[in-house]
Amino acid sequence: MTLPSPLQKIEETFLKKRDIHLFIKRDDLINSYVSGNKWRKLKYNIKEAKRLHQHTLLTFGGAHSNHIFSVAAAGKMFGYNTIGIIRGERNASLNDTLKFAQDSGMNLRFISREQYRLKEAGNFLAELKNKVGDFYVLPEGGTNLLAVKGCEEIISEIDIGYDLICCPCGTGGTLAGLITGLQGKEKVLGFSVLKGMVNLENSIEELVFDTCKQKFDNWSVNHNYHFGGYAKTNQTLISFIENFRLNHNVRLDPVYTGKMMYGIYDLIKKNSLPAPLTIIAVHTGGLRPLI
Repeated sequence: MTLPSPLQKIEETFLKKRDIHLFIKRDDLINSYVSGNKWRKLKYNIKEAKRLHQHTLLTFGGAHSNHIFSVAAAGKMFGYNTIGIIRGERNASLNDTLKFAQDSGMNLRFISREQYRLKEAGNFLAELKNKVGDFYVLPEGGTNLLAVKGCEEIISEIDIGYDLICCPCGTGGTLAGLITGLQGKEKVLGFSVLKGMVNLENSIEELVFDTCKQKFDNWSVNHNYHFGGYAKTNQTLISFIENFRLNHNVRLDPVYTGKMMYGIYDLIKKNSLPAPLTIIAVHTGGLRPLI
């Protein structure tokens, strides 16, 4: 376990020329199997499950979900039973994500996409409890108010001065945690990895208000670096990720952190970020252990 996660300075000629200091908050190093914001989001949810004397964690996700992977790993690590409600039909053989989850003790239950849309309705969960017993529900992607509380702690771990903190955005839970952690001080910039997320800012604002009963205006979301949508990519992004690994010995994933870092580099090169500037980029994990 690596907490607090370290800051790593990124050295580039174009950064030095513009008097910009860029650091990565290496949350990917927290844990090999439950890394980055997955660890942050699960921390207080697992404590709450323990407080409620729940022994089973139930959650939802697609067949390649990092969230499913991490919940299965955390369940094994902390001694919880786990149930994964998986969107779509079961294939003849499990992919690497689902095989890992099953090998970690997760009970995989496959439901149709139509059923999946109703997965958090009262009837669905009530019927499931009749079949498998009681459980603690973790939402898809892991974002809830306890997850926001966990992500707030990123701020308290940073011991240098900075002007801007960035993170990739899916459901917005990590960004909401940074906003509530800062309490209106330094600026926050999220990079959406989803295409056409017109309500993302509203969702984040609601998460922030529900967490601390305040509104802040020191944050924004950039929607220009999703590369076509969730898990979509192209050769430009793949080449950037590979060059970044070679130059800085930092692995980025193509779904979240690769898009954020590409966006930060592009905005700096276009002079869209004011200088001098010190930036913290949160590496939210999303990478599987190298075997």
